[in-house]
Amino acid sequence: MATDRDKLRDRLDRATAHLDPPYAVVDLSAFDANAAALVGRAAGKPVRIASKSVRVRELLTRALARPGWRGVMAFTLPEAIWLARSGVSDDVLVAYPTADRRALAELAADPALADAVTLMVDDPGQLDLVDQVCPPGRRPALRVCLELDASWRPLGGRVHVGVRRSPVHSAGAAGTLAAAVAGRPSFRLVGLMSYEAQIAGLGDAPPGQAVLGTAIRVTQRGSYRELLARRAAAVAAVREHADLEFVNGGGTGSVAATSADPAVTEVTAGSGLYGPTLFDAYRAWRPTPAAFFACTVVRRPGPGLATVLGGGWIASGPAADSRLPRPWLPAGLKLLGAEGAGEVQTPVAGDVATALRIGDRVWFRHAKAGELCEHVNEVHLVDGDSVVATVPTYRGEGHAFL
Repeated sequence: MATDRDKLRDRLDRATAHLDPPYAVVDLSAFDANAAALVGRAAGKPVRIASKSVRVRELLTRALARPGWRGVMAFTLPEAIWLARSGVSDDVLVAYPTADRRALAELAADPALADAVTLMVDDPGQLDLVDQVCPPGRRPALRVCLELDASWRPLGGRVHVGVRRSPVHSAGAAGTLAAAVAGRPSFRLVGLMSYEAQIAGLGDAPPGQAVLGTAIRVTQRGSYRELLARRAAAVAAVREHADLEFVNGGGTGSVAATSADPAVTEVTAGSGLYGPTLFDAYRAWRPTPAAFFACTVVRRPGPGLATVLGGGWIASGPAADSRLPRPWLPAGLKLLGAEGAGEVQTPVAGDVATALRIGDRVWFRHAKAGELCEHVNEVHLVDGDSVVATVPTYRGEGHAFL
């Protein structure tokens, strides 16, 4: 009896029989199911789409057209300006502080853009840079969001759990920065954001590592409890200086938990739309794999081995096996530890490899979501066993924002 993965392989092979690899596809039924599931997990709070995890305008628009999705979280200011100007959204939050002088000048010169784009700040020096580019009085008020660091610092701060983001960690520091923004002309404080990477971006059930999984879950519970209290205090401190339009938090891996925080008004998600391999290590919810790339078998070096052309589409982050693409279809293939995934060739091993012939496709899943789109100019959208559209990625539209 054919398994679900066998059926998926057959369907993708039929849909793309006219194409020559390498190429990338997004299965629309899985994409839409993931979009609906994320909204359900948000429990009534709007979901802001993380564009970094999608990087295809057509798919950003598709998600935003669904109930429950509202606004974009962009990763650079030039990208935010492009998305706003092209009509993807009139509510674009830039996730990271910017020092792009040209983009700041463009933002400050256009009142419509200034109404659509919100800058991220965590240091008065970032405000100084804006003023240097376009002094107050010569620009519309620019929308600003403060980033509260969501890392956990137990044992009196001697331990740091999470990523190194904003220097604003305490409620007092958030209030001090809010007062500084409120006291500066031509800035308007509209939001607060915090990204709990140690919860949203860290799988709590790493395969074959039960002890580590238990430790991660204990840590995440402690971090969540601490953040609930600290984020509420920070929001209260900031609201003394500004009427906030939104309080943003979370990511795909913590949508349900973050939306349960009374202080949060919206959550962010993006990776869950594609379902990359890093999210296979989560217990609470695992998205349906929706994004794949295909490579062609060009060699059969021995029994139980086949070699595809290319395949080395490595994800960012710590150099580890978790950042390698995973051969997914046909089921039963694995990479060779001595070679991994190579830029020009990738050997795959397994009993099923013996049946692969020259010209057959091997389907891979990327470890992360939007980074897949940095390798292709277009993505083929599959519905059933047909390609129903071929749409450009950011790269295909001539953009490399980072």
